[in-house]
Amino acid sequence: MSCIRRSGCSADGADRPDRDLAFMLRYENIAWYDQGAVSILDRRIYPRKVEFVVCHSHEEVARAITDMVTQSAGPFTAAGMGMALAAWECRNENQQAQERCIDQAAARMIAARPTTRLRMEQIVGLCVAAGRTAMRRGEPADEAIRQEVIAFNDRRYRRVARIADYLVDLLPDRGTVMTQCFGETIVGMMLRESKARGKTFRVFCPETRPYFQGARLTATVVHEMGFDVTVITDNMPAYVMKQEKVDVFTSAADAICLDGHIVNKVGTYQIAIAAHHHGIPYFVTGAPDIGHATVDTVHIEMRDPSFVLQAMGVPTTTDGVKGYYPSFDITPPHLVDGVVTDAGILSPWDLHRYVELGGEGTGELVV
Repeated sequence: MSCIRRSGCSADGADRPDRDLAFMLRYENIAWYDQGAVSILDRRIYPRKVEFVVCHSHEEVARAITDMVTQSAGPFTAAGMGMALAAWECRNENQQAQERCIDQAAARMIAARPTTRLRMEQIVGLCVAAGRTAMRRGEPADEAIRQEVIAFNDRRYRRVARIADYLVDLLPDRGTVMTQCFGETIVGMMLRESKARGKTFRVFCPETRPYFQGARLTATVVHEMGFDVTVITDNMPAYVMKQEKVDVFTSAADAICLDGHIVNKVGTYQIAIAAHHHGIPYFVTGAPDIGHATVDTVHIEMRDPSFVLQAMGVPTTTDGVKGYYPSFDITPPHLVDGVVTDAGILSPWDLHRYVELGGEGTGELVV
């Protein structure tokens, strides 16, 4: 077992961008490729169990992504590592067959989560390019792709650190913050930056059914990084906002449309409505998606409705009752007080200014 698989060592010996972050935010604990296998932290059962799903084919990786073994930004790292595995699978073929193999694997990875297709295309496209270059040079394509995924995560984590710097400016010291779902890297970076400034606050996390990402993932990261965190059920946000005097509501986004609409885990919309009613600002973190000029370009993924008829595997309804499970919802721009990007804080009505302000390109994955 190589050192980067489990320890805090760096692939290149340099200071890692994921330093001082919680366990599940470190590269090797998200998804990691080693010869012939990809190990993915099973976020469906974390933190009560720390187990890794081991995939021996890129098809198994794609299926793990679809089955929500990893969530939030985890699928993008998993997809990249799955591309490395695809290159390993066809390593003994001629160059033409190898290129055809990684092209087919790319199509499979991109289709694994429909709503985030554009962002998946981005990381997978980088992997295809790295793999083809390595093949033409006679170098191991799987290693080249893994290094490309690491480099991509390095850039992403550093960009998210800049977003966190702007976001922490908006958080009152000793105040109260509400989140929604699991914001992945931005949660850890927000807390790391707050600690560096000596700023502290309470965090309230709606549980985020049916996978309970808020209860299991957000709350675990916040607790592990030393902040006060309280989990609430998904029907409590409005009451908690008023009773506990919430100062800020914040979330990441699965897509930020250029017309200001925010696509995020289902439940975000209703919390934004409650925040607006109570005069609480809602700040979204991320970068605008150039591929989503308007909200009608977004496909909302409908998942297995049976998941809403149970709680962590325990049935909650009688037989014959129906379920309904859209993975995401859409929050209109009038409920959004600002989009916090690596280039500064923008109005949802003015996202076209992102590139003018020095943004590194709309649509690059930064959650």
